Amino acid sequence: MNRRDFLKAAAATAFMATVKPAFADNGKKLNFVFILIDDLGWRDLGCYGSAFYETPNLDRLAREGMRFTDAYAACPVCSPTRVSIMTGKYPARLATTDWFGAPQPENAHKHPTGKNKLLPAPYEDKMPLEEITLAEAFKDSGYRTFFAGKWHMGGEGYYPEDQGFNINKGGFDKGSPPSYFSPYKNPKLSDGPDGEHLPERLSQECVRFMEAEKENPFLLYLSMYSVHTPLRGREDLIKKYEAKAEQMKQEGPEFLPEGKFQARQIQNHAVYAAMVEAMDQAVGNVLDGLDRLGLADNTAVFFMSDNGGLSTREGSPTSNVPLRAGKGWLYEGGIREPMIVKWPGVTEPGSECDHPVTSTDFYPTMLEMAGAPARPKQHCDGMSFVPLLKGGTLPPGRPLFWHYPHYGNQGAFPGAAVRLDNYKLIEFFEDKHVELYDLERDIGEQENLTEKLPEKTAQLRDLLHAWQQEVGARFPTPNPNAAL
Repeated sequence: MNRRDFLKAAAATAFMATVKPAFADNGKKLNFVFILIDDLGWRDLGCYGSAFYETPNLDRLAREGMRFTDAYAACPVCSPTRVSIMTGKYPARLATTDWFGAPQPENAHKHPTGKNKLLPAPYEDKMPLEEITLAEAFKDSGYRTFFAGKWHMGGEGYYPEDQGFNINKGGFDKGSPPSYFSPYKNPKLSDGPDGEHLPERLSQECVRFMEAEKENPFLLYLSMYSVHTPLRGREDLIKKYEAKAEQMKQEGPEFLPEGKFQARQIQNHAVYAAMVEAMDQAVGNVLDGLDRLGLADNTAVFFMSDNGGLSTREGSPTSNVPLRAGKGWLYEGGIREPMIVKWPGVTEPGSECDHPVTSTDFYPTMLEMAGAPARPKQHCDGMSFVPLLKGGTLPPGRPLFWHYPHYGNQGAFPGAAVRLDNYKLIEFFEDKHVELYDLERDIGEQENLTEKLPEKTAQLRDLLHAWQQEVGARFPTPNPNAAL
């Protein structure tokens, strides 16, 4: 099936999703809790193989729901992925391809990458108000909508309350918290007692919302600032993990080269581990709140990260091994994410799914689960994965795309990628070279197959170029100030 036919079939499926609302046995609409973590790596949870970080609450969620092994963020950095979730569109289609606040081409000389071969492509630094966001779609279907935590999708006039959320606790234009401890210095979140921890506070706000709205259908969107820099943790947890790191004494090199930089190979960073556990405790507070309020059996819970774990710069606090590289890179470590979905009475507890899905897919999936009308023109780059949640399958042959025409703060180069079934191709814009990997047998992307599989390489490169043309992707240009 070619891409055009695939999109037609997807659109037809979306139009057919205008079914009656999904009601529980008590006659109430299904509630939704969507939890998005910032910079959490694919292997940063116990249920994804971490032996160092402790995440009992998310491990419990995985036991109660479905764990996805091949789930992707639409971009290796935060803002573009966040916009993709809210709009159901690829970042390249909206030109929201870099984190909001990154230098535009005319200011590239002020950035450490300003002497590189290319000038980054210009990008849009706000989610357009013309887009019908996921929150607006749920609001139209009678849901109360609540946002807590990191927004980073536009400044004043483009905040959560301007994009479909009834309530906003802590979301503004900044991508990292001014402080992880009160006073927060956050114009959208009042200070708590001195020293109050931000993850705990955000979870409390979520529980208070659920208490107030327990008789009404709701969409609760908890977008944690954790585990983004600055690397700050609770002292009790830092001491715990310092002792644990000393006891484990893992073998092997702590860092190995990745391009011009070094990628962490071992998980042993005590401060980061403290941040991961505090994040897990906050998630646990929300899950416990659902139980205490009698809402758990009528609430679908989604969990995801916005990009890969930070492994090559800015403290390099985590390792994504066996995945290659991390945040900012188009290798798997930058885009493959931990993802868990619990749909009570539907998803088989403790199940696992290896079908590739991406962050644009949440929009149509959640609408279908809610029994709300599909909006195929809006979520045109997403596909509902409800059949997967029900234990079924989706047809193979759907390509997934990434377009990142920027130099990442973490050391990566401008490029683009496509995954089709088990094969993934990456094109690097500086010199136009490509790399091809078979992810089924080479998840670490170590064997470049371009010379062995020239036909597959050409197929994926042509597919990628056709998609870029279709969505109007922007590209970097030669840098007149490039270092010789």
